[in-house]
Amino acid sequence: MEASNESVAGVVKPLSKDMSHHYSDVTKARAPSKMKEFYKYFQIPGIGQLAGGLPNAQLFPFDTLEAQTARPDRWTPSPNYPGADDLLSWQLADTSISEQASATHVVVPHDAPTSDIKKKIDLATALQYGQADGYPPLLSFIRQFARDVLHPNVPYEGGPEVISTCGSTDGMSKTLEVFTNIWVEGKNDIRDRPGMVTEVFMYSNVHTQAQPRGVQVVPIEMDEEGMAPYGPGSLEDVLANWDHEKGKRPHLMYTVTMGHNPTSGVLSLERRKELYSVCSKYDVIIVEDDPYWYLQYPSAEIEEAKARNLPIPEPKVANSLQNKSGYEYIDSLAPSFLNVDVDGRVVRLDTFSKTIAPGCRMGWITTTPAIAERLLRVSESGTQQPSGFAQVVIAETIIGPQPAASAALAAKPTKKEQLTFSGWKMDGWVRWLAGLRGQYERRMNRMCRILEENAYQLKQSTPTREQDADWGVITKTRLYDFRWPRGGMFLWVHMRFETHPLWKAPGTRGGNVIDGVALSTALMAFLTRKPFLVLVSPGLLYSATPDIREKRAWAYFRLCFAAESEENIDACSLRFSEGVQKFWRVKNVKEIEEILDEINVARARGAGEGVVNLGVWNGC
Repeated sequence: MEASNESVAGVVKPLSKDMSHHYSDVTKARAPSKMKEFYKYFQIPGIGQLAGGLPNAQLFPFDTLEAQTARPDRWTPSPNYPGADDLLSWQLADTSISEQASATHVVVPHDAPTSDIKKKIDLATALQYGQADGYPPLLSFIRQFARDVLHPNVPYEGGPEVISTCGSTDGMSKTLEVFTNIWVEGKNDIRDRPGMVTEVFMYSNVHTQAQPRGVQVVPIEMDEEGMAPYGPGSLEDVLANWDHEKGKRPHLMYTVTMGHNPTSGVLSLERRKELYSVCSKYDVIIVEDDPYWYLQYPSAEIEEAKARNLPIPEPKVANSLQNKSGYEYIDSLAPSFLNVDVDGRVVRLDTFSKTIAPGCRMGWITTTPAIAERLLRVSESGTQQPSGFAQVVIAETIIGPQPAASAALAAKPTKKEQLTFSGWKMDGWVRWLAGLRGQYERRMNRMCRILEENAYQLKQSTPTREQDADWGVITKTRLYDFRWPRGGMFLWVHMRFETHPLWKAPGTRGGNVIDGVALSTALMAFLTRKPFLVLVSPGLLYSATPDIREKRAWAYFRLCFAAESEENIDACSLRFSEGVQKFWRVKNVKEIEEILDEINVARARGAGEGVVNLGVWNGC
């Protein structure tokens, strides 16, 4: 089939290893849906449909589905290989919208005149019951994109398979279902407790998914790039020295490797090979959750060096693997774990939430055919496939009408009914992703530039010695530091609370101390007040364990540069900086205590004026 995932030039690829020993008891017991087995017969031309309980498609209340959609070149990409003399990405903001940014009218017909289910994009099929692995035309496109474009170097025979999900959260839920048994404290033997390794700072919703299943979350130390393979607290260290009295040695690894959430690092190919080697040695399944894979920022390292008067780093090649996609933008990005997956132990989660819209609730999993089949069994008895409305609109937008459908629509009597849209196709889809990267890279650079300029507080004081009376004393206090994001949607800001004038100050209520947790909590609330009015995400939310939360997570804030417009990024970044400057001028312990009191009162009430569910805004 696709040459990139087949044996070529006489080189025989190995078969993927059998990972069924990791399956949960329920997964092992799952059998194919008997009703779904009937679906293969539904596609026989001229078959009389007396078997399935399908409603008649002619009675659906929708004749067409129409939308104004963007052209794939709406946004201007940023350079794939920027040089030291290139303009800052934020300076290109005025050219962020392409000169050819017109929208296109998309029409999904009720019936498309073709019997090929991989080319039949219409409401009659999309809104009908279907296979749990996804809508055939869109699934076929995703499969081609995953195998030929994203992951052309998968090293096992036959290549990977894909299955549709209702987004990455759904994909992770199903992955936990496949690979973990439920463990209950006090009921089950501690030695049977499943474990999952992850970075010390992690996407908190996955913790929420794992916790009720009794999965033990085990933190692994990380550096600026991501998870550490070797050294104290590393993956090798934790797995080699595992205490089986605390539970089973972890057999799952969860990681966000490109634009890590929350720290924004990007794992290099070399680091992936090291981590993979450790996982192979200790037989660990790698769950690679990468909603931000297309948001890798080659300008970040260069602009960071410029802003700090450091030597400009030499350009780095992110992808040195043999097979290429043919798209310069894609080939410039760090590749997935799938491209080094010689064993077949990688389960990759993808989503349309960041490339189209979160409300689509659509994504896909790429993994070995054997694991995909087990995931399919979970979908058949659960969510089945995503919404037909979302799938068919995205299919029509990206793939476009097939020749038979185009001819039928072109023959319509009025221009309104005629269709000129031909779909983005693969070239257009990749161009759309490159344009999105350009948009977010510009926002990232704008925020970093402003935060860089306000990272210190300068204070002038009078000399204490009489002979120095003609001089002024300037003190420079570091308020925060950060690394310009190499990918993703976030800045991971390290707040230097130890430089605050009230650091470790005794409280007024006997025994309490103004520590890091207190200052972090107070600053977050302080920033939501006028005139600052910015909401940041506290690092406390991203702690893998309570110990990490208590000892170091309080020192960080996650700032998202994606949600606001380019213009508001400047204003919000400046207000954040001004708010931090003002907070460092608070010298009265009672002021801090009053802010904390307000928070505690609001928590006790459960709701209050200005109090919102932060989980809504931390969903990514």
